[in-house]
Amino acid sequence: MKRLYLILIIVMMAVAQSCVPRYTLNGASIDYNQYKTISFGDFPIRAALVYPPLQQTFENRLLDMIQQQTRLRVIDSNNSDMRMEGEITGYNLSPQAVGEDAYASQTRLTISVRVKYINNKNPNLSKDQTFSAYRDFSSSEMLTDVQDELCNQISKDLADLIFNATLGDW
Repeated sequence: MKRLYLILIIVMMAVAQSCVPRYTLNGASIDYNQYKTISFGDFPIRAALVYPPLQQTFENRLLDMIQQQTRLRVIDSNNSDMRMEGEITGYNLSPQAVGEDAYASQTRLTISVRVKYINNKNPNLSKDQTFSAYRDFSSSEMLTDVQDELCNQISKDLADLIFNATLGDW
């Protein structure tokens, strides 16, 4: 009787385990039988304040993320299955925390990017959306001293947001 009970438990566990849905949080929800290629346009800076290295930093971050987390082949053609293009629309500094002396003790750098995602296989999934991300830094620091690191961090956050909204379909 104990053996029968043990076998029944093992079978039920195997059946229950095979019915559990599996999710991956590090990849895309792409049907690779249908989608094989993606292409990129430039993301020129159209913001009032301009930090020239930002364009290359952002484009590299987004491209690296897609190459690392998908099996899509990046091509230089508009005839790809998917396409991303856009522009960097905002590069703004704003005071955040006010200190005892009525001066800002924290400054926020916010970067906004407008992305046009074109899905040539299913146009209903295409998007034209703006994404923003920010980082705060101490007002005692010069922007020129922390700008590269802030832009790297914000570009990573923006790439995550864009990836999840387009290829991750979140």
